[in-house]
Amino acid sequence: MFVTNRRVPALLLWMVFGSTVLLSGCASLSQGQLPPAPVSAAGADYSYVIGPGDNLNIVVWRNPDLSLSVPVRPDGKVSAPLVDELVAQGKTSSELARDIEKKLSTFVRDPVVTVIVTGFIGPYSEQIRVVGEAAKPQFLPYKQKMSLLDVMIAVGGLTDFADGNRATILRTSDGNKQYAVRLKDLIRRGDITANVEMRPGDILIIPQSLF
Repeated sequence: MFVTNRRVPALLLWMVFGSTVLLSGCASLSQGQLPPAPVSAAGADYSYVIGPGDNLNIVVWRNPDLSLSVPVRPDGKVSAPLVDELVAQGKTSSELARDIEKKLSTFVRDPVVTVIVTGFIGPYSEQIRVVGEAAKPQFLPYKQKMSLLDVMIAVGGLTDFADGNRATILRTSDGNKQYAVRLKDLIRRGDITANVEMRPGDILIIPQSLF
């Protein structure tokens, strides 16, 4: 019985250590199978899409009484004089301006409307999300030509427990395809070749180091 009691802690230690090594090996294998993220997110020029929480300046030419600043409500709609319950979410500022002109044309002759976005949040589908071992995990509004380095500056870099070179980008615009990125090389070693361009809807996942 005395021998058995001495062997149990050793057996538990082996099981824990073995499991850790196994998980580490599987994680490394999985990471190694992922393709690196493309350096350039080639595609058409990006047009900002309005989302809940954005602030809009609506200017109606020669009609200052109809011009105002309004927030986009959580349901994605805006209300303005002579315009009630108009959907703004998912539209560009030009598209929303044309919709307002159509609404106002019943009351105003040949209305000319300009919509200017002054507070940027954007729809959830286009926000950049950072989860895991970032200093300040959060979501960020996407900006054209936004890079991985821009994102990491915004979230305050990595924690001391981050395994930056095992980080991945989940690209929703590519059907949830996953790419490997090298955050440690980029941030702590200054390897600019590890910088890549982000796309709307990207999710940056930063795992914790196993050791």
